[in-house]
Order: sequence, then C-alpha cells, then structure tokens
Amino acid sequence: MTSGGGTDFEGTIYKITSAGALTTLYSFCYPGTCNVGAVPYGALMQSTNGQLYGETSSGGANYEGSIFSLNVGLGPFVESLPSFGKVGAKIRILGTNLKTTTAVSFNGVAATFSVLSNTQVEATVPTGATTGKVKVTTSKRTFTSNVSFRVLP
Repeated sequence: MTSGGGTDFEGTIYKITSAGALTTLYSFCYPGTCNVGAVPYGALMQSTNGQLYGETSSGGANYEGSIFSLNVGLGPFVESLPSFGKVGAKIRILGTNLKTTTAVSFNGVAATFSVLSNTQVEATVPTGATTGKVKVTTSKRTFTSNVSFRVLP
C-alpha cells in the first residue's frame, strides 16, 4: 500500500506475486470525489473474517480520513492468543461466527472448550497435543488457525 501514486496520486493498494507480477487492487480517489478516503497510512491488517482493513489520513465523509476494508478473497480463519502454551493452559481463540462451536482441536487432538461469544472460544491445551494448527468446528464449517500453535515443554 502506498500513500501516493494511483490515478489521483492519493494512494494505491497493490498485490505482488512471488514471481514479481504487480497488480493494482485499488486506487484511492481525490477527496471530495468519493467517501472512501485518500492517502492511506499505516499497515493493512487482516481480520479473522479474511478481509483486509486499513486507514486513510484524509478524505472520507468529513475529510478527516476513514477506515476501510478490502476483500481480496482470503478465507476466514481462527487465531489463538497466545500462539503458544503448555498442556493444560487455557487459550483464547478468536474468529467469526463461533457461537455454534462443536469441537476444538490442537494439531488433531481434541480439546475441552467453552464458547465465550460469537467471536471468542476458550480452550484448554489437551494432553498429547503437539505443535500445529488449531481447528475450530462449528455447525456450518471448520476454521483453521493462520499460524501453528506451539506446544511448550
């Protein structure tokens, strides 16, 4: 993401492949021509719903900047907090649409859990768990963590 460049020189979001191919995903518009905002700053952050979020320093509905989202087709995932722990530790798992959680596992080993909200589950690292992905199964789908959970000795 740049804070200059693009059609109106108000900023651009790019995608670069591992082969070096550059694609423009979005060009920010001149303030007053749209309400999206202009001159992005900071880093893009990915939410557990798969979308990217960022902010602009100008433009927007009141010309004071805006917060925006960009859907580039990345799927939803879960994130454990923290991303490491010992057997028996209670771990928070963040995600979306977790209210109907039916199972949680640490690298394939089933864990006991409690649903705290639609976006949060608490699970206990089970005996026999090894370093690997955390999976949360709901009544509609299974979500996998974006990084491996590290089981500490």
